[in-house]
Amino acid sequence: MIGMTKPSAAVPAVDLPDEAAYLETVAQARKAADAYYGSGESGLDDETYDRLLRGITAWEEEHPGQVASDSPSRQVGAGVTTGDVMHTVPMLSLGNVFSDEELAAWAASLERRLGGEAVAGWAVEPKLDGVALAARYREGRLVQLVTRGDGATGEDVSHAVGDITGLPATLNEPVTVEVRGEVLMTEAQFADANEQRTAHGATAFANRRNASSGSLRAKDRAYRVRQTFLAYAALTGPEHTDDAGLAALTHTQLVARLAGLGLGTTAGTPVATTACATLDQVVARVREIGVLRPELDFELDGAVIKADSPADQDRAGAGSRTPHWATAFKFPAAQKITVLRAVEWSVGRTGVIAPRAVLDPVDVAGTTITYATLHNPADIARRGLMLGDHVVVYRAGEVIPRVEGAVAGLRTGDEQPIAFPEVCPRCGAGIDRSQERWRCERGRVCGQVEAVRYAVARDALDVDGLGEKIVVQLVDKGLIEDFADLFTLTRDQLLTLDRMGEKSADNLMAAIEAAKTKPLNRVFCALGVLGTGRSMSLRIAAHFGSMQAVRDADAADLEQVDGIGGEKAPVIVAELADLAPLVDKLVAAGVNMIQPGFVPPASGGADPDAGTTAGTAGGELPLAGLTVVVTGSMTGPLAERSRTEMTELITSAGGRASSSVSARTHLVVAGENAGSKLDKARSLGIETITPEELAERLGGLLGGEN
Repeated sequence: MIGMTKPSAAVPAVDLPDEAAYLETVAQARKAADAYYGSGESGLDDETYDRLLRGITAWEEEHPGQVASDSPSRQVGAGVTTGDVMHTVPMLSLGNVFSDEELAAWAASLERRLGGEAVAGWAVEPKLDGVALAARYREGRLVQLVTRGDGATGEDVSHAVGDITGLPATLNEPVTVEVRGEVLMTEAQFADANEQRTAHGATAFANRRNASSGSLRAKDRAYRVRQTFLAYAALTGPEHTDDAGLAALTHTQLVARLAGLGLGTTAGTPVATTACATLDQVVARVREIGVLRPELDFELDGAVIKADSPADQDRAGAGSRTPHWATAFKFPAAQKITVLRAVEWSVGRTGVIAPRAVLDPVDVAGTTITYATLHNPADIARRGLMLGDHVVVYRAGEVIPRVEGAVAGLRTGDEQPIAFPEVCPRCGAGIDRSQERWRCERGRVCGQVEAVRYAVARDALDVDGLGEKIVVQLVDKGLIEDFADLFTLTRDQLLTLDRMGEKSADNLMAAIEAAKTKPLNRVFCALGVLGTGRSMSLRIAAHFGSMQAVRDADAADLEQVDGIGGEKAPVIVAELADLAPLVDKLVAAGVNMIQPGFVPPASGGADPDAGTTAGTAGGELPLAGLTVVVTGSMTGPLAERSRTEMTELITSAGGRASSSVSARTHLVVAGENAGSKLDKARSLGIETITPEELAERLGGLLGGEN
């Protein structure tokens, strides 16, 4: 699977046993295409539509004399949309391949079209998931925008001029050119579009392509929607001037030239158009794009492979629907359509009441999804969701599945409103609705058991033997109100619990006593401060060195910590004020409130964010200044280390632990079953080492880290 750890199988074609089934499938595909190319809202996800189209094509190849006149396989955009502006050169679609084998077969067919000669070179770029658009410039000034339509004619959408980033009103040079590319929405633009749309009483868009298509065509709205344009082609030839000097450029050079004119392109992104000399390099680049896909600010559903040379393109030519010199390698779908059956409401350790969607099971990017996040009640209202809705579920990489929105066109009238809780689902107390994230009015008191379980978990205080059943008994018997009370428990109190023997009580007392000596970052993590977790707790502890310094810090001080911005800092300050009684109890119980090895900048000159350790303040730490990602299962001397312990170890060695691989990563520690993060590191040329090699590099630090 591209972007995963094993090869992808081709998307199977739907089986069509006879002409009746064929005609029914043609009608189904055309209905979906009409919605897709019209409003952008289709009742079929991409993978299902691809299966229909492959089945239609396969049947037509076997029955060439029985091809339906309205078959979507024969026309650009399935022939369902037209406009009033003629394209001087048709805007074609791309054919698809779904596996390495299909790509190799397509490349071989292209070489046959070139008379058996090898392709001079390849260009690989992302297949953008948006709306095709032609932008016409005259002497450097933008004069018209035209959609692809049916490929022959398109719709004039020049009213959108000024709303699209990447389409400047004036180019950097006074050239006359028609630029072609894709209009799409970034995640922030999509959120803004839906916020404006629902504020004006309309139903939220189900997904970004839906939003982009609908917004591009909309006229006379009371609000403006921002979108983004990324160029990938430009017209030259008898019908067009070439004062921009584009005709002789390879495709790779062309995209760079368009960027130089001031147009939006993928240049500067991790998936920028790349030249490849061999098909093996093409396959490797396609895999790279698949790995990078989850981190991009725009959506793509595959990679496009093109003959880079304009001479090869001219010789290969084009058919009525697709060019012969380019194809698209489709990735496994990151979004699917399924049915929203129910909404469950849970209460977290801080009293936050969170909704979760219960879905008809659906396979998305290789994982069966039954549940997806809905964020908060305000998000449900903005998206206009109802029980029984067909909804778009999105998942890419390791991202938690989320519901993008409802496909309003598939509603039957039987859908039911989602019931919001009137009281706290756990304790029955009132609900604080003053913010988008609703909370039980009792706050952390409502989540006592969850808060204690979080505090004693392995990533925090790591109290072995203190499971949920014991925590529930301690709370129910009134022996503890919060996790600080654990440190004042007596052996006799523990012996009053069900199934608690003397040996178990002794072991638990020893584990609680050991928790007193955990480093500050573990103690801070145990507090469960909103907006923090194990990684942020470590950065805060490494920056300030003591709990007292953290408590004395104001919002401006906290903003100096990597990852804490202007919105999060005041929340942390307010949380610490609320947690002051709990912290005081911890101090009184003798719990450690210092980060081991902390050296203040004034005394050691070291950067506390780098996690300077005692005894090494004057020397270079083995991971000083490096951003390190750990993936897979640790082996050798590090085999027993948890992920939190690995993060602490990296920090103590002067590095910065990160959970994702990017161009800013310096080192990846790849254990057993490392998976896609290792693939991505290799594709980006990042140094990778084994856990054993890391242990050797760290040397004596392994013995002094908590």
